[in-house]
Amino acid sequence: MDKKISIDQLVKAEWDMFQLVQNTGGRASCQEDFTTFEIMRSCQFKSWSDAALESYFDDLENASQGGRNLITEKYARMMESTSPKEYRKIKRQLPPVHPDVHELIGKTLKILLACEEDLIRKYPNVTKRGRVLYSSEDTPVATSKETYFKGELATYSLKTLRLYYEHISGLESRGENVSETVLLETVKRYGYASLQDANSELT
Repeated sequence: MDKKISIDQLVKAEWDMFQLVQNTGGRASCQEDFTTFEIMRSCQFKSWSDAALESYFDDLENASQGGRNLITEKYARMMESTSPKEYRKIKRQLPPVHPDVHELIGKTLKILLACEEDLIRKYPNVTKRGRVLYSSEDTPVATSKETYFKGELATYSLKTLRLYYEHISGLESRGENVSETVLLETVKRYGYASLQDANSELT
């Protein structure tokens, strides 16, 4: 599968699910903004291995055929940290998470949070415009990267999660930062030549 084609397919599949997410306060403005959605998600997927991309596409297709919305599930799982009372009301509606998935999420988060901490040190002017990092900083209206990662990782199949973890742990062993790859792709989409340029120009 051509990587560009697979990324376009993934973004379209996720966008279709995102359109069906029902928010307590009504439809969110970000559900009308495909441009930002496409940039954020495609830049994320460009950091993945081909095998993980293909496996996640299978996850999306299988979920759709089974009447599940992985985007809805992702946001619902985030509520465990951002809105605990509301989460307790809906948690039984969510599919159970395999014990091996919980273990892999922990190992994956350790790598991702270390990568994000490194970015904050290297590019403070860029990173301060994004989400806060830790779940301890969550509020009902602000979701941290840690909580977002946990919510999303919990929607992956065990196969996809294993492939993703193997990929980013391989990058880590070579001294590469997967989050830096994502952020570089993102700032390029917004017209910056490099992360250094973006960090210098943003204040």
